[in-house]
Amino acid sequence: MKEELYKYIVSQSGALSVKEIIVCFMAAVVIGAIIFVSYRFSHTASVYSAKFNVSLIMLVLVTTLVMSVIGNNVALSLGMVGALSIVRFRTAIKDPRDTAYIFWCVAAGICCGIGDYMIAGIGTGVIFIVMLLFGNIRNNDRYLLIVRGNGEVENVESTIDKYFNNKAFFRVCNEDRNMTEYIYEVSYNCLQKAKKNAGDKNIKSVLFEIDGVEAVNLVCQNDEITR
Repeated sequence: MKEELYKYIVSQSGALSVKEIIVCFMAAVVIGAIIFVSYRFSHTASVYSAKFNVSLIMLVLVTTLVMSVIGNNVALSLGMVGALSIVRFRTAIKDPRDTAYIFWCVAAGICCGIGDYMIAGIGTGVIFIVMLLFGNIRNNDRYLLIVRGNGEVENVESTIDKYFNNKAFFRVCNEDRNMTEYIYEVSYNCLQKAKKNAGDKNIKSVLFEIDGVEAVNLVCQNDEITR
């Protein structure tokens, strides 16, 4: 009974043998592990998602499974495309690099599913090296400089323009009878350069020398996470 069941399962399978299927999935696991390591090293602790990283390995395996089923069957491939077209994914991608990793997993799974291990290995190796070299590149942090003072405060705009050499971007000015608030946007590089030119005197100490200034806040804006 067991032998007949085994023969039936094997006879109903596609063009790949059991040995070839095992090799496909072993290659997919190895490549998935490489992608796992690459994703871990290219993301900082604040934006790293362990669950998403595990799902990348599963994506490689699922794509390998789909390609193993399709094989060279054109009719089955068209049916599979029609079936998958009704699936809608609503998960928001927080980091643009995550999209690249998803395509990497899908491409690797396709290569493993059709048994083209050379392209899968070489391509994964090249992408892995590129991601290690450029994966840690971060956007230049932007800072919001918020200055609050009483209704009679003066010379705030001229002081900021002089300190940053007109490189700070004026955004908002809020006023009422008892309070005036200025909001400027400045880059991290501009902030460090201005501090160096002022003899390591930071912008807060400069603004507090102005009569009427009551509070100075420097808030970091980052595309990945607000801190």
